[in-house]
Amino acid sequence: MTIAEFLLALIAIFVAAKVFGTLAERVGQPAVLGELAGGVVVGVSGLQLVDPHDITVRLLSELGVVLLLFLIGLETDLKKLMEVGGSATAVACVGVALPLAGGFALGQLLGYRVMVSVFLGAALTATSVGITARVLSDLGHLRDPESQVILGAAVVDDIIGLVLLTLVGTLAEGGELTFLGVGRVILVAFGFVILAIVIGSQLAPALIRLIDRIDVARGLFFSAIVFALLLAYLAQRVGSAIIIGSFAAGLVLARTHRGKDIEREVHDVAQFFIPIFFVVVGAAIDLHTVNPFDARARPFLLIGLGLTIVGVAGKIAAGFVVWKKELKRSVIGIGMIPRGEVGLIFAQIGLTTKLLSPGLYSAVAIMVMLTTFITPPLLRRLLVAGTPMKFDGVSADYIMDAPMDRLDADDDATDASGTALPPA
Repeated sequence: MTIAEFLLALIAIFVAAKVFGTLAERVGQPAVLGELAGGVVVGVSGLQLVDPHDITVRLLSELGVVLLLFLIGLETDLKKLMEVGGSATAVACVGVALPLAGGFALGQLLGYRVMVSVFLGAALTATSVGITARVLSDLGHLRDPESQVILGAAVVDDIIGLVLLTLVGTLAEGGELTFLGVGRVILVAFGFVILAIVIGSQLAPALIRLIDRIDVARGLFFSAIVFALLLAYLAQRVGSAIIIGSFAAGLVLARTHRGKDIEREVHDVAQFFIPIFFVVVGAAIDLHTVNPFDARARPFLLIGLGLTIVGVAGKIAAGFVVWKKELKRSVIGIGMIPRGEVGLIFAQIGLTTKLLSPGLYSAVAIMVMLTTFITPPLLRRLLVAGTPMKFDGVSADYIMDAPMDRLDADDDATDASGTALPPA
């Protein structure tokens, strides 16, 4: 990709995100749904202005999801997340087991080999936390108890998904699984999150105090971003997911005395990269694989629909294992529906090792596409739009459009009692 092609792709991404995101909001839907649709228009199924497989575009997209989960971590109360830890773990375990079993059973029913069926089931397991978190944030419900369960469960089931990815990948390449090997994979996956939060909670306050003492221009912002990228890097190096690392960084920094300041400063930059992720997800959707008028596509379209039904049913059922009656179980179940990159990675490994045919790969892609698109409107119907997320007392929408110096001025515009004065 030349620099001119890259700039054109970037223009297409931002225009698609803003135009289609705004249109979605005008018809009462979350902006993320419009961004996904915009991706379809400018991607492989439409104008082909954005190549979702280009390494530069993919890296920008990954940076977007890293910053999204960092921001979500900053907005999440770790104490509340721990309070729903039991419920979240139960939802995650059931939400992995049921789709895995259902996908495997569907593969066996259709006459596929055992390993092929295992891949189909494994592709249904991991929830795409980025999509659900964005919808909940857009609707102003990110701090609801149900949202805490969803976030906790999505993180746990992402970790379980990565464990499955490692194990299934080993089997696909002809390797053997040992009890010690399986235990090591599980220990690394879950141990990183625990260590990151425990050690990070000790180091982060000292880091913030040091930055305050040095008094470097925008030092708080840069140190927070570096901290998030560092944990994302370490997560990747130990075999976990980069989004787990950035989410843990947000959780840790949110507990410091400058947590709200960091949240506010990171927000503007995050909003530059986050739409790239959702547009690129949409751009990767190939509608040619779901063309009902193509006789070759019909069988795999039906398999994709079958996988979608199994995956949706399994995640919704998982929401109902929550024992707290005051929680809306349907919201939790539907919030766990969207699948994302982990499911496609499973399918990609299956395709590379020739266990999955291109048609079955397309069937998994259909499942990812459908679960991605149905979740935002379903959550929108279940949740009454709440108060928009605020960053240090300022509306997210206002921060999105306002320059930083104006925000700083607004902070100072208070009377002696601390009451905000009207803007000039």
